[in-house]
Amino acid sequence: MTDRDVFQDLTERHRPALHLHCYRMLGSLHDAEDCVQETYLRAWTGFAQYTGAGSARGWLYRIATNTCLNALSRRARTRRVLPEVLGLPAQGMPLGGAAMEISWLEPYPDRLWENVADAAPGPHARYEMRESVELAFIAAIQYLPARQRAALLLCDVLGWPASETAALLEGSTAAVNSALQRARATLAKSMPAERAVAAPSASQNALLDRYMEAWEIKDLDKFAAVLREDAVLSMPPWTEWYFGRDAIRAFVAWAWTSKSYGDFRLVRTSANGRPAFAIYVRGKELDAPWRPHSIQILDLQEDTIAKITTFVPPTGAGLFPAFGL
Repeated sequence: MTDRDVFQDLTERHRPALHLHCYRMLGSLHDAEDCVQETYLRAWTGFAQYTGAGSARGWLYRIATNTCLNALSRRARTRRVLPEVLGLPAQGMPLGGAAMEISWLEPYPDRLWENVADAAPGPHARYEMRESVELAFIAAIQYLPARQRAALLLCDVLGWPASETAALLEGSTAAVNSALQRARATLAKSMPAERAVAAPSASQNALLDRYMEAWEIKDLDKFAAVLREDAVLSMPPWTEWYFGRDAIRAFVAWAWTSKSYGDFRLVRTSANGRPAFAIYVRGKELDAPWRPHSIQILDLQEDTIAKITTFVPPTGAGLFPAFGL
């Protein structure tokens, strides 16, 4: 067996978990992929000096975490955001275009984390797997300084003891505990009060079917009927976002009629522990081809839709391969 074979046998099974860890650190699917690639390059470069002391998993997490910290230190904006944190809800229809200069939060396909080998958190974890991938959680931890973010993910998400986290971050246990205390206080202020993290119920799946039908037949009344009165719709990389059933209905009416959309087709998927749809569109001309358009993530509360986060072009269409679409 060659050194390359030994290396792959030792490390490759950890790749999905490392990818998810890097996504949590960076808030970007694409940045996570880059950091994982760099992590494996660094690990291979240093493999000759790897003594086997400790676990290969811990060794790789050390490299991946430091790679993410380096990436964040090089980035002018270390926090990725969603439109609703940038200002008040829009009062009219969008006038500008996509704001590509902003570092936008990106979704994470459930298919990439549901089979992670070490998905079960350690005994010190404070979050279940589904909680720790939800979009609200990823958005909230973006407010943390980079090292606080790393400490919280290692301790409260992966369940590492503070002493092991301190060794990885090359600091003291006291410093890690202090960072955790500050990070938890920040999260308590940032996380929404209501968090629905369970998989959809039978009645909620029926709700999602009605939502999909409303889009595909472009029925505004059916669409509005499944929304909470205080629902929110946002569309990164557009800065506009809309609050309330009436405002969202007005925007969707404008979008369905003012663009060159002929038909919509929705394909059920899931992202960040939430039900989601991949939306395909085609033009109004005869025999127009279907093309990928956007990824929508829905937050459900009881049997209504409380939030729609739509990742629209040019960002949304580029996400389809990661969803296996």
